[in-house]
Amino acid sequence: MTKGTQSFGKKHTKSHTLCRRCGRRSFHCQKKTCAQCGFPAAKTRHFEWSEKGKRRKTTGSGRMRHLKTIARKFKNGFREGSVAKPKTTRTAAA
Repeated sequence: MTKGTQSFGKKHTKSHTLCRRCGRRSFHCQKKTCAQCGFPAAKTRHFEWSEKGKRRKTTGSGRMRHLKTIARKFKNGFREGSVAKPKTTRTAAA
């Protein structure tokens, strides 16, 4: 047996499987950690030396189900439980 072509034919086991958090095939089966996002760690794996990697995972790259409504609520002062004032039409009173 040599180190080359014959050895590569024996590689038929998967070391990585799908990750529950990021969905990539980066979850190491034996280590039980994801090489991409760092699951099951609480904080997502990211580094300062990877500019493009941070850009892919940052806020705004997903749906932002909650955060996209915050700008509109902030503009109105986070009001809740009140009724909007009726818009009165200008009539020619004069």
